[in-house]
Amino acid sequence: MSKVMTRRKFMGKTGQALAMGGTAVCGGSALTARGATHRPAKGVNYYEKLGIRPFINAAGTYTVLSASTMPEEVQDAISIASKYPVQLEELLRASGEYLAKRLQCEAALVTAGAASALTLGTAACVSRGNADAILNIPLDMTGLKNEVIVQKTHRYDYDHALRNCATRFVEVETLADYDAAFTERTVMAHFFNAAEGGQISREDWVRVAHQHGVPCFNDASADVPPVANLWNYTKMGFDLVTFSGGKGIRGPQCTGLLLGRKDLIEAAMKNNSPYSNTIGRGMKVAKEEIVGLVAAVDWLLAQDEDAMQKEFQQRAERIAERVKSVPTVETRITVPPVANHVPHLQITYDPNRIKLTGKEVMAKMREGTPRIELNPATGGGSASKGLESEVSTIVVGVWMLQPGEDLVVARRLREVLLEAARA
Repeated sequence: MSKVMTRRKFMGKTGQALAMGGTAVCGGSALTARGATHRPAKGVNYYEKLGIRPFINAAGTYTVLSASTMPEEVQDAISIASKYPVQLEELLRASGEYLAKRLQCEAALVTAGAASALTLGTAACVSRGNADAILNIPLDMTGLKNEVIVQKTHRYDYDHALRNCATRFVEVETLADYDAAFTERTVMAHFFNAAEGGQISREDWVRVAHQHGVPCFNDASADVPPVANLWNYTKMGFDLVTFSGGKGIRGPQCTGLLLGRKDLIEAAMKNNSPYSNTIGRGMKVAKEEIVGLVAAVDWLLAQDEDAMQKEFQQRAERIAERVKSVPTVETRITVPPVANHVPHLQITYDPNRIKLTGKEVMAKMREGTPRIELNPATGGGSASKGLESEVSTIVVGVWMLQPGEDLVVARRLREVLLEAARA
């Protein structure tokens, strides 16, 4: 824990650290001991060498922004794993057995991200482990079922992960539509956990699919926290569930979890790397990443979830307190109901007084020093489910901030808004 220092000294030291590509760590955060990720490192800083400028993450766990940062325990596990060769299939099976016990499901598989898990889970349902089917997907689907039932409002940007297996979607809207949609070609029923809209509940989705003897898959990739979601949906009856390993779980970005029925997880493994000539051969997960995700799950399950949420709330409140003195600025803290279920700060203002759009504020924050990324919902974007945003709305995601960075974000936001108000 660092010594107590004045705000002026703190801001000065923070600025120096950020200018060098790092982040100053301030005492007083509930997450400092368990979750701090910026510590002195040995070796060459390749971001500097490659001319890449890191940023303060006031956005969230978005793939394009390199998702989350890994706790020290995860970094240490990866470092140790990197030093020794292992038999990859043995590691995949051992890690799967360990994770299944920890996450209260039949079986588990570490994948190359949640999108990879979508492809592998779909391939598992199509092939059911049949060697010829595994070899022929997606070009020769002779004799194979390939219709995936989905609610119309659940079509999304990850359809392609399922379509890689030569599936076609059958869209439904009502419960009656759903029940009538099953045919001899139906291979799977797919549910997008964070979908906004849809008349059919998770429970009904599972019930009807099982009445027809068809497995159902739930894409819950960004839906941790709450931590209990890691077992809620398999216990609800979903045959397969996927989560991103690099978002709320805080593991390596290019990892995911595929959880569910033992026979389907085994079939997914047979469609996956390290097996050659399979649809998943290019979805390789390194030994370091497998160990890193296991370590991240262990780290997450050891945390006090209420304390973490309280810390996120306090970060949002500290930023709100510093920006609300700007003329016409109003703030509120919102927690999306499903995906990214953590406090977010939403800032609104009168564009007649502060002559900047949310997007322009985002650009100024990104171009400044330190570089700061705001949530993509800023200015009316739609990247964050459950967050309302207009042209003159700023959205700050606080849960990936490192200790002390909330004050840096607040100071810079206030400067940008005041400057525009005085123009």
